[in-house]
Formats: sequence, C-alpha cells, structure tokens
Amino acid sequence: MRRTAMALAASVSAVSLAACGVIDGVGGGSSSSTPKKGNDITVGLLLPETDNPRYEQFDRPIIERQVKSLTHDQGKVVSANAGADAAKQSQQLEQMIADKVDVLLVDAVDAKAIEPGVQKAKDAGIPVIAYDRLAQGPIDAYISFDNELVGQVQGRALVEKLGTKASGSTIVMMNGSPTDPNAAQFKTGALSELQDKVKIPKAGEFDTKDWKPENAKANMDKAIQAIGLGNIAGVYSANDGMAGAVIEALKDAGVTKMPPVTGQDAALDAVQRIISGEQYMSVYKSYPEEANNAAEMAVAKVQGRSIEFDALTRDKVDSPTTKNIPSMLVPVVALTTDNIKDTVIQDGIYTVKQICTDKYKAACAAAGLH
Repeated sequence: MRRTAMALAASVSAVSLAACGVIDGVGGGSSSSTPKKGNDITVGLLLPETDNPRYEQFDRPIIERQVKSLTHDQGKVVSANAGADAAKQSQQLEQMIADKVDVLLVDAVDAKAIEPGVQKAKDAGIPVIAYDRLAQGPIDAYISFDNELVGQVQGRALVEKLGTKASGSTIVMMNGSPTDPNAAQFKTGALSELQDKVKIPKAGEFDTKDWKPENAKANMDKAIQAIGLGNIAGVYSANDGMAGAVIEALKDAGVTKMPPVTGQDAALDAVQRIISGEQYMSVYKSYPEEANNAAEMAVAKVQGRSIEFDALTRDKVDSPTTKNIPSMLVPVVALTTDNIKDTVIQDGIYTVKQICTDKYKAACAAAGLH
C-alpha cells in the first residue's frame, strides 16, 4: 500500500475538482455530465458490529447526512448491522440485492465469508465499495484508514513509553479478530515496531475472536497466569474495547499502577481512561473524513461520475481475490493526553462536558480540559 500522502492527495484533488465545477458536470467530459442515475438513489450500508460504538454513533449517521446532502435530499441510506455475525451479514446483503439498492457500502464481519455475496451483487449490477475493512470478491473500491500505519503508531508509542527499559521488557499482544483483514494489517504494522525491541512470549500473544472484550479479558487472564503479573511491562491492545477489558483483568489481578496499554478508535470511555492514566494511548481515526468520503464515492460511482470517483480513489490496494482496487487511505493520529483538545474535541467528536464527567473532573483539570 502507498501511504497516507496519496490519500491526502485524493482528498485535495476531489476538492479541487469540485471548485472547478467538474464534479457538477460543468466540465470534464460526457461521463460527468451524463450520470447513470439521478439523485433518487438508495445506498445500502452493511455494518459489522455493535460492540464498537463508532459504527452506529458516527459512521452511519454521517453517511446518511452526506448522501442526503449530495443528492439534494432525494437519496437515502438503508442500513443493517450484523452484530458480529457473518452469516447474518450475508443474509442482510442478499436482502439488499433483492431490494435493488443502487450501490453497497460493505464493512465486512468476515472478509472471506462475504465474497459470495459480493459476487451476487456484482452479477446484479450493483457496485460494491468495501468500507473500513477490505472485503474479498470483485469490489469496485475500498476506503479505510492506513491500517499498517495504525499498528506502527501503536507499537511505536508503546516502545517509546517503555523507553530505556524496552529491550528487557515483556509485553502482551492482544490482536484483533482473525477474520478481519484489518487486524492482520494492524498486527503487521505493530510488529514492525515491536520486534527486536521488546519480548513477546508465545503465551502472551492472542488473536481475539470477533474483537469481543470478554474474549480479550479471558485471554489477558491466561497471559497473567502464564507470564506472571509482575513480568508484564505493557500491553499492545489493537482497539479500545479490548483495552478496557485488558485493564479490567489487570485490576482484578491486583494491579494498582497500570502498565502502558494501547488502543484504537478513540472511544469515549477510552479517552476518559487516557485522561485518568489507566490507558496510555489510542489511535484517533477521523470517522467524519472516512464516512463523508465513502458517501461521496458511493454517490459518484452510481451516478457515473468517473472524474470525481477517480479523484477520490488514487491509491491502489490488493485483496486475496482482486488486484489494484481503487482506494483511499485516510491518515491517523496517536491520541494521548497531550492532543485530546486538538483531535476529538476540535473535530466535534466529543465535547469537554461529555469527557469530563464528575468522575474525571480532577483528571481533566490536570490535563487542562475545562
């Protein structure tokens, strides 16, 4: 994969095209001025789970608003959440094909299991855009964050926090679901920073089924028993839901001073844990940027606006089944107490009031959040 410079270039190019009037069909050739469909379109949105609150809290409503805006309130989004059930998601996809949606945004529970459904959609003439996770099958485009970079940011942060003690330190590695291709990319990125810098015993490395916090907690309990509580210097956790479970397991085992624990997604409770010092860091991914661009890609694709679509997808990635998929990779930021104001608050993800509840008021004051 090319890195985030290409994703940023795609965003800039799309804005430039809009400013020149090309996207609205004023220039740029017949493909822009003669869309395949008008504004009365239906976007099917398949979301993977509810354990991570981002999908229902941010992604879905942002995509709904953006589709309405781009279609002058004539287009709509129909959505379904699979609740981490791959078979259920396949049924939801088939129902959307039967309902003849115009385009699909698919955030796969299981990238491989969804492949037959993606093929059915393609056979029915429905474009499929892989959203957030790279689905297998003949997808038309892909938008996500730079997932290897996410892992690198997490791994680097953990090593830097351990400092001069890193080389002799043992960490636990709590990876994501083995059915999610993003998890493999997070792991690859993290290991590029962790290998030869810290010790990761076999008894301390886990792939966590379905990303479920309860599975992460059970894994952490096993790690504590196998490695010994006093020997765990830090925990690489691939996301915030699992980080919360890891911290809970450490507390239950008697830890009073928490070792550094990583995360991802900048969930509200994780931001509060970072403020209070329980969790060291998370990775902030701009859901508004990802979701808004996904909606633009979907509308452009179904309306035949190839110039806009190409501007949004200047990168290329490969899946196990498809090569050179037009893609956008959105940049990410390491989130610590130092930049909460400049990230989740500045972008309107959370307000100070939401973060600084009574339980966290003293910690917020110490962090300069008022």
